[in-house]
Amino acid sequence: MDVLHSKIIGKGEPLLIIHGFLGMGDNWKTLGNKFAENYEVHLIDQRNHGRSFFDDEFNYEVLVDDLLRYIDYHQLKKATILGHSMGGKTAMLFAVTHPEKTDKIIIADIGPKFYPRHHDFILEGLNAIDFSIQKSRKEVEEVLKNYISEWGIRQFLLKNVYWKTKEQLAFRFNLDVLIENIDEIGTALPSLSVFDGKALFLKGENSGYITDEDTTLIMAHFPKAEIKTVKNAGHWLHAENPTDFYNFVIEFI
Repeated sequence: MDVLHSKIIGKGEPLLIIHGFLGMGDNWKTLGNKFAENYEVHLIDQRNHGRSFFDDEFNYEVLVDDLLRYIDYHQLKKATILGHSMGGKTAMLFAVTHPEKTDKIIIADIGPKFYPRHHDFILEGLNAIDFSIQKSRKEVEEVLKNYISEWGIRQFLLKNVYWKTKEQLAFRFNLDVLIENIDEIGTALPSLSVFDGKALFLKGENSGYITDEDTTLIMAHFPKAEIKTVKNAGHWLHAENPTDFYNFVIEFI
């Protein structure tokens, strides 16, 4: 079986960072370098994302299996896992399934509950791109503008556009499989599953992904959880307020 692609920087205890939907480890380069001053940081690409392998199967169970294989391949006894959004869902399920391999978890702006699908406008925009017609990033962005008004989200998506050949652009993610399995992204953590280790949940002050009502559910799954708010930040809290985000994580680990 294939092993997930990653970039490993720094020395010390392992800190695994897992990106969100349509992201890649590279999105975490700046913060990763800062964490690497004290830790061995693994910037991981999940399957069907970044430079990792493409596969038709896509759900949290296989993402957890991929992560276990990765940890065993790199001979890590235990790891601290930081996951954002979809990556946070992977980290939560990994922790309750493989507590013996999990030291601590940091979950960035996602809870254990079910989330209804809400990426449709992004996927429609991506689907509207035809790389035989759009031959430059600028042309790709022009198409995305018709679907996605937020500049930040467009830039985030454009990071996934690369030169497959000298003439041909392509996406780094496996768009067809992600569209087909879009309903998997919001899946809830299985009820009654518990991780007794230390957990930190960071929510963006301007994001609605974790509400006050979610506290009870978080504590049911993660009885030792701390929940902190990152000020002046939305769902991409690590990018919007990296200083506070970094300080919360370092203080915790």
